[in-house]
Amino acid sequence: MKNGIDEIQQQYFEILSSQVFIPEDLDYSILDSHIKILENLNVVENSAISIFDLYQKKHIYLSLRFETIFGFNIKDAQLDGNEYFEKKVHPDDNFDAMRIGSYFLNIAFSLPIADRKYYKLINDYRIKNAQNNYVRVIEQFQALELDKHGNIWLALCIMDLSPNQDISLPLQNKVINSKTGEIFHFSEEYKKIVLSKREIEILDLISDGLISKEIADNLFISVHTVNTHRQKIIEKLNVKNSHEAIKMAKKYGLID
Repeated sequence: MKNGIDEIQQQYFEILSSQVFIPEDLDYSILDSHIKILENLNVVENSAISIFDLYQKKHIYLSLRFETIFGFNIKDAQLDGNEYFEKKVHPDDNFDAMRIGSYFLNIAFSLPIADRKYYKLINDYRIKNAQNNYVRVIEQFQALELDKHGNIWLALCIMDLSPNQDISLPLQNKVINSKTGEIFHFSEEYKKIVLSKREIEILDLISDGLISKEIADNLFISVHTVNTHRQKIIEKLNVKNSHEAIKMAKKYGLID
C-alpha cells in the first residue's frame, strides 16, 4: 500500500502542477473578502470550512470549527500542511480520495472556463476525531476563485459530520453539477484508473490519429518514451490495444 500511496500522491501533485500560474497575477487581497463571508457563515452553519490554494498546494484558511467539531489542532495543521490532514484520514479512504481527486481535477481542468465553478466533488469518508476514533464526514470541494487566465486557483472545502456513521463502509463519492443538478457516481472500475498527465496527453494525441513518431515530434520526446507510455496506458486501463484505451478514456471523460 505504501508504494501505491506514494505513486498516487505523485500523480495527484503532478496534476495539480499542470496548471501554469503567474504569481504576480494572483491578487490575494480577494482572500480577505472570502474569509469575511465564510466567518459570517460560520455563525449560522455548523460546518468546518477551509480554502485550498492550488497554486501553493496547501490550505490557506481553516475555520475554528475544525477544532471544535473534529478536534483538529489548527496550528499543527497549518504547520504540517497536507501531511497533517492525511494522517487524520483512514488509510484506505486516503488512497481512494487521492485517486478520485486526481480524476476530478483532470475533468475540472478540461472544462470550459465558464463551467468550472459549477462542479462539486462530494466525498463521504472516515477521519480520526479528538478521541482518536474514526467518524464519518462529508466533504464538499469546489472551485471558489479562478485566476485571470481561467485556472482554478482557490477551492472551497466544507466538512460536516455524516448522517451515516457506519465506520465499516469505505469512501463514498459523487460529483454534482450545481447548475444542472446532474449527479455523476464513480464506479469501482473508474476508481482503479490512474493515468499521469503525460499519459493522458499521449492518449489524447493517439485519439487524434497520430502515430508514435508524430507524437514524439509533437511532445519533443523519443519514440521509445512514447511507446513505453502507450504500453503503460494499456496496462493501467486493462485493455488489449490503443483503440480500446481510447474508448474507455472517453467513457470516463479523461479525453474529449
